[in-house]
Amino acid sequence: MPLPPRVIVTRPAREAAHWVHGLAGHGIAAVALPLIAIGPCTAPDAIEALEAARARAGSYRAWMFVSSNAVTHFFESRSAQAQSQSPLTAIKSRAWAPGPGTARALAEAGVPAALIDGPAPDAPQFDSEALWQQVGPQLAPGDRVLIVRGHSGGVHDVQQGTGRDWLARQIESAGASVDFVVAYQRGAPIFDAQQTALAQQAAHDGSLWLLSSSEAVAHLAEALPGQSWADARALVTHPRIAQAARAAGFGRVDECRPSLEDVVASIESAA
Repeated sequence: MPLPPRVIVTRPAREAAHWVHGLAGHGIAAVALPLIAIGPCTAPDAIEALEAARARAGSYRAWMFVSSNAVTHFFESRSAQAQSQSPLTAIKSRAWAPGPGTARALAEAGVPAALIDGPAPDAPQFDSEALWQQVGPQLAPGDRVLIVRGHSGGVHDVQQGTGRDWLARQIESAGASVDFVVAYQRGAPIFDAQQTALAQQAAHDGSLWLLSSSEAVAHLAEALPGQSWADARALVTHPRIAQAARAAGFGRVDECRPSLEDVVASIESAA
């Protein structure tokens, strides 16, 4: 039986490490090549807005976190822990997660499991649409929801905002109101020589690129201008990402659900 192809995991560094470990547990060789760099907010107005959102966290019916990085940067703050006698995790607002990685980050941050909501385990996608099917009935007119997101600016921010903006419209249609706050910054990675060589080799050596955002696809094209992807294979976790990968020139693009089990099954079938 042929061995599964080597997998290039392109999620941000912390998430990529988790996925490399998970794939290794299934006997699949994987290497991390993060295509999105994550960092804390640095703009003074963004920091001020984030602190203000933390201060009024208890006034929200629910917090929605767009990713595990949103969770990490919302909760990891010395000032957030010192704001009051009660930590954020003691507040009884619901915590909404679009996928299992975000739900896991919430649990690690100390949010009780009984307060965490996410898509059904058998949902065809882990995204805002699947999340809304579970959380929509929670809301009543007059409720408030805080959406905690990242920021990259320009066209990449528009690409990332498709799901969250759709969710905001559903919340408002239920008579509730929505606030947004930026908890972290996303940016393009700066490849070193070794990473550049890895990406160039993986463009034609049969490696399987695991792509989990349209923004990551754009960053890859920007990092290696002129690189042909006609011989490259991609495994993507959402139709919008598939569209971006095909537009970038990937010769083969397959789709699967974003759970580890489905990704493993798709990788093994590609062997």
